[in-house]
Amino acid sequence: MSGSFPSFGSPFGFGLFGILFTIVPILIIGIIVVLILSGIVRWSKNNASPRQNRPAKIVGKRPHTWGGNHTGNIHAGAHTSYYATFEFEDGERLELPVGAQAYGMMAEGDYGILTHQGSRYIDFQRER
Repeated sequence: MSGSFPSFGSPFGFGLFGILFTIVPILIIGIIVVLILSGIVRWSKNNASPRQNRPAKIVGKRPHTWGGNHTGNIHAGAHTSYYATFEFEDGERLELPVGAQAYGMMAEGDYGILTHQGSRYIDFQRER
């Protein structure tokens, strides 16, 4: 039997490697498809929602940073998202993602008119 090679199974259906070689790419593609579809659904719902102007108070702000390498005070390649929580006159609260510039102009306790469309932040006009 010289010259023959050991059989490790086919990558499509036999052995642990074959199972992983088949399932892992399917899972990755499935996760990507779900994320894309959920983004499309959220975008569609926001577009179908009416644009609302509501009196609101800013009751919270928070940044969310992810990714990058942390070396001392340097966050190479890090990304930050910003969120503000608004409270309406009826006590209902809504947390919305906001841009960095809007986030920097907001302070907890500010009162004004929030303009939003579904879960999409549009503007906040602070009353002086």
